[in-house]
Amino acid sequence: MRTTKTSTDASVTTAAARKNFSDLINRVAYGRDRVVLTRRNKPLVAVVPIEDIALIEEIEDREDLKAARAALREAKRKGTKSWEQLKKELRL
Repeated sequence: MRTTKTSTDASVTTAAARKNFSDLINRVAYGRDRVVLTRRNKPLVAVVPIEDIALIEEIEDREDLKAARAALREAKRKGTKSWEQLKKELRL
């Protein structure tokens, strides 16, 4: 679910964001801006379009699936231990 970004990224202080919250939300939602909120000239958080979040979650899901498949391959290669064996080894 990709979107085309039409405008440039921007930084806004948290005070300015609070003062102009509805404008900020509209900029992000309809203008597809990505806005970094700053405090004391340091980046704090980002406000991004919902499509960006969906894309991030899709990427995370793919990475999780890749890691799970790798773990299954390793378990096949090296074998596994029972919960009882692990408890014994860890003295639980």
